[in-house]
Amino acid sequence: MAARPVLPGVLASVAPVLDHYGYLAVAGLLVLENLGLPVPGETVLIAGSLYAGAGQLNIAAVGVLAVAASVTGSCIGYAIGRFGGRALVERFGRYVLLTGERLDKAEAFFDHRGGVIIVIARFIDGLRQAAGIIAGTAEMRFTRFVALTTLGAVLWVATWASVGYLAGDHITVIYREVTRYSLFALVAMALLAAGLVVRYLLRRRPRPG
Repeated sequence: MAARPVLPGVLASVAPVLDHYGYLAVAGLLVLENLGLPVPGETVLIAGSLYAGAGQLNIAAVGVLAVAASVTGSCIGYAIGRFGGRALVERFGRYVLLTGERLDKAEAFFDHRGGVIIVIARFIDGLRQAAGIIAGTAEMRFTRFVALTTLGAVLWVATWASVGYLAGDHITVIYREVTRYSLFALVAMALLAAGLVVRYLLRRRPRPG
């Protein structure tokens, strides 16, 4: 059997769980991350792909399991937001000045523009974990959400699985650079979202006369 690869930096933190549970570790952590828990889902995907590159796992199996687990976790997060989020916001929202009217406007905006957010959020920590819950709270149509989150999961898994499988000893530098530029992507996305919100609110404002 091929030798286990030496994982650099933060990737080494998931080596023990990969050694013991293999594919189950990849699937389990990705489900938990995508339903909103702060677990190292992205890290275990890259590490699992490195294991596949070293002959320890099968890269096709890693990819299929990662997509399925990501979509499953996101759907659980969606259910949490759909069946619990609105009630919680209506109950406690007044403490943060979030009235029912404002929530209605936010949900309407997300329903129209949320597709882009769902796909892009896959590549940004924090947004990836919360996207399902936000979509559920905003009551995005479930079939649309599943289609969008599946598209995002396929793109995200394909990107990181390919990087891990092909990078070998260069993974530390690659991971650091991609993480650095993801911050710029987050800022750009926040500015885009703010612009769309302002545009939406201006178009909703009643005209004089």
